[in-house]
Amino acid sequence: MSRGVADIDPARLALLNQGSVPSTTLTEGLAIDFAVLLEAAAPAVGSARLACMRAQADAGITRRMALAAQLLLDAEMDLSPLQAHASDTVRGWVCFAIAAQADLDLPRQLAAMRPLADDGHFGVREWAWLALRPRLAGNLAQSIALLASWTADPSERLRRFACEALRPRGVWCAHIAELKQQPQLALPLLQPLRADPANYVQDSVANWLNDAAKSQPDWVRALCAQWLAESPHAATVRICKRAQRSIS
Repeated sequence: MSRGVADIDPARLALLNQGSVPSTTLTEGLAIDFAVLLEAAAPAVGSARLACMRAQADAGITRRMALAAQLLLDAEMDLSPLQAHASDTVRGWVCFAIAAQADLDLPRQLAAMRPLADDGHFGVREWAWLALRPRLAGNLAQSIALLASWTADPSERLRRFACEALRPRGVWCAHIAELKQQPQLALPLLQPLRADPANYVQDSVANWLNDAAKSQPDWVRALCAQWLAESPHAATVRICKRAQRSIS
């Protein structure tokens, strides 16, 4: 069996497929049958769309997430109850549905994504930035300006989103060439987080700079030296050490 299905108790998998419980690991999330879950969460989506979902059962997870979202939009489903669904995968579909709505401008998309970016489930938070990243990357200056205010939010999850969504290289996503070559453009996001008290945010900032160091190592060295001189806090020390881990 693929996607770790054989490693999951059948009763547990049935609950995941029905959307009765959230996933607790990536393996569980990958094992979910999207067609079964889509029918359980949104039965009005219709048989033709369910067949479309079944036909893509072997596609990559991100592609299937986007497809499920588009099927919900095509069926004109009310996304509000799905945003509060017990299944983190269903809430992830809402992330992609928000990102796919071209009639929403970027400020409204970010406002709609905000509660999902602050979701209690780690998976939903990842889908939130992954889904919106192409739109953010395509409107880089506006995105940085809008996300700058998120760096002061009381929620560490939203502060982390502001940084993670625009990593130059990122994970499971296309690179942002402009930030690989000009990482300084993102200083309005990075500078306010240089001594963030949350490890969750520190790791994101460090990973952002580690991404940048693969293209602009001298810039990362200089920035870390500046930060350590200006802000010799334990958080800054931790960020800078992790940021330079790939620089030889």
